[in-house]
Amino acid sequence: MERKASRRENECEEKNSNSESSELDKDYKTSLITLNVGGYLYITQKQTLTKYPDSFLEGIINGRIMCPFDADGHYFIDRDGLLFRHILNFLRNGELLLPEGFRENQLLAQEAEFFQLKVLSEAVKSRWEKEQLASRETTFLEITDSHDRSQGLRIFCNSPEFIAKIKSRIVLVSKSRLDGFPEEFSISSNIIQFKYFIKSENGTRLVLKEDNTFVCTLETLKFEAIMTALKCGFRLLTSLDCSRGSIVHSDALHFIK
Repeated sequence: MERKASRRENECEEKNSNSESSELDKDYKTSLITLNVGGYLYITQKQTLTKYPDSFLEGIINGRIMCPFDADGHYFIDRDGLLFRHILNFLRNGELLLPEGFRENQLLAQEAEFFQLKVLSEAVKSRWEKEQLASRETTFLEITDSHDRSQGLRIFCNSPEFIAKIKSRIVLVSKSRLDGFPEEFSISSNIIQFKYFIKSENGTRLVLKEDNTFVCTLETLKFEAIMTALKCGFRLLTSLDCSRGSIVHSDALHFIK
């Protein structure tokens, strides 16, 4: 009799355990929400969508706002499905994090207003205003030598990000061509200054190693700047010094998108 009673107790405990596990699974599954936003499916947790009270998504989940369903029973929201990725990331992270080169600030601001996320809307508008201000300011990069700053190459562009990219590319090329000579040039915010940047007999500006080998001409760096600009979607607006007759021989380049 004792064995039968013990067996029944174990069976009851297993049933209760299975029941509790089933309830936990059920609760977890119901906490997952699938949204169909403009044809794109997003799966996230209920707590993510209800993070900001009085938002459009919080209203849908808590039943304050009526929302249609698609054929599979998912909430359907007729908005930009691609941009919703950034809306959802904001809800997850609590801050605005956008990929490099993002240019759809105005559209994202409209989406933020639709979803009634005031904090996100303000963050997007602030980012947009900063970009507009930066675009009005021409940024430059100067490549010169430590003895004669009047000689060299100047690159102008209204995109600080682009100037930073060109700068890193030119530094990379210079280092590869000046292997073993790490002190050949110094770098500051807007200037790359070569230590042994000299003038050859035919007038070109270049770097001279100790064994009198020419390794890095201005033409090489100019070519790298132009190719980087074209790959990034910029165009050469003008050669600021056309007196020499060609872009190759000019002292300055001006890029714009």
